[in-house]
Amino acid sequence: MRVGILSYPMLFQRDGGLQVQVRETVAAMNRLSLFPNMLPVGTGPRGVQVRLVDANHDRLDDYDLIHVFSAINGNVRIVEAACELGVPVVLSPLISPGWTRSAGLRAQLADRLAGRMTDWMVQTSYAQTKRALQLASLVIALGERERDAIVHGFGTVRDKIRVFPNGINPHFFSANGDLFAREIGLRQPFVLMVGAISPYKNQLGLAQALACDAGQDIPLVLVGAAAREQEPYLQQLQAMPHVRWLGALEHADPLLASAYHAASVLALPSQGEVFPLAVLEALAAGTPVVMSQQSALQLPDAGFALRQVRWDDGAGLRAAIMGLLAQPPARSRVQALVRQFSWDNVAAQIAQAYLQVHAGAVRLHYGGALRDTDSMPA
Repeated sequence: MRVGILSYPMLFQRDGGLQVQVRETVAAMNRLSLFPNMLPVGTGPRGVQVRLVDANHDRLDDYDLIHVFSAINGNVRIVEAACELGVPVVLSPLISPGWTRSAGLRAQLADRLAGRMTDWMVQTSYAQTKRALQLASLVIALGERERDAIVHGFGTVRDKIRVFPNGINPHFFSANGDLFAREIGLRQPFVLMVGAISPYKNQLGLAQALACDAGQDIPLVLVGAAAREQEPYLQQLQAMPHVRWLGALEHADPLLASAYHAASVLALPSQGEVFPLAVLEALAAGTPVVMSQQSALQLPDAGFALRQVRWDDGAGLRAAIMGLLAQPPARSRVQALVRQFSWDNVAAQIAQAYLQVHAGAVRLHYGGALRDTDSMPA
């Protein structure tokens, strides 16, 4: 079965969690095609062939199924075009867990007002996201909180949504902090934050929480790109003596994995996260985490190493970090929390979902029930 992966045109002009998710999903899917025995039982011998769609040269109906990542940035048009061509769509919408039923009702009201005021020439991103969710054959959420947000905020039927988390590259489990200590020269306990520099990510709030009037500031190391419009925000951060900015690091850079291992705590107090890879990767390196409550990430019995606080609660953020600094959990116990998150395991589950969606589309097209996926046309 041929599967095309698509997102918005400028996706790979920057590097972040979504880009890593797309690349790792494609790579893991194609490993499945090389090693069919990795596929779930009953999926047939042919496996799944996945590639990034070249929207300038490929047609969507060259594929048996299209998987669209992100429901914003105009991606509803991809979903609409695929549906018009009769190609089933799997959608990973990446919806913020902050969406509730009341938030959805307010967004619908705003959309109607914008439409009436502009003679329906303007449509909100909420309306586009909702339409993409309606048209998709299957919706993939990264966690239960994201699924709840999709159901309550956008009125999507719960049975249409499957939950498959992100994976973790194996090299984070074997990370060592020596490279970071040697290259950066910081050996004392420090807090690490990985993410684009912006008020939404809230680096300044974290830096202020770690500052101390008594002069015992906790060192903060920031890793992430700063867009031009965020330069004044970055300058505020760099003016604080306990803050050190390393710029952006490639996801595969050994220094990033080493930074995760060397840090005493990873902090991610952003206004909202779906299923943040930085948190998973830090835990894989054995480093405890303090992060925002606004996230789809839930790990059972993880309170000893994963603390969640309100993004704007500076006192709570500092208290959680200080608690982990005072009583750091055993590294092996932290790593055990995320040992099961493998890109290959995730890909195998998604491959099963692809085959089920394709089988349903074929049954609909031919107007009858096929016995199994091996009966589908190639």
